[in-house]
Amino acid sequence: MNTDAREGGLLRWQWSLYPEGHRDRRNLAVHLATWPLFVGGTCALAASPVLGAVFALGGLAGVVTAVLAQGRGHKLEQARPAPFRGPGDVAKRLFLEQWVTFPRYLVTGGFARAWSAAEK
Repeated sequence: MNTDAREGGLLRWQWSLYPEGHRDRRNLAVHLATWPLFVGGTCALAASPVLGAVFALGGLAGVVTAVLAQGRGHKLEQARPAPFRGPGDVAKRLFLEQWVTFPRYLVTGGFARAWSAAEK
């Protein structure tokens, strides 16, 4: 399967690859634990022009922590993420994964199915 042919758009492409790249329980646990850090961090960054530099620093720390931890988690998976196309692609893919694809994975039961199917 060509993992970089983004037919149907970025979200559809990301969703089509998501179950294959999220099967290891350790990676799933890392995602579940750090997803709120990313979401909260992006909210803090967005609010920082009004709320101040402390929110910018805290938000940046949350985002960076989540990204680094999830990157390590992905190294536990047999299926590796598709390479990024550049800095803009990194930002788009990470933002969409955390704000759309991972929550969708939770709500639709994909996370629970992957957790149950993973070896203990």
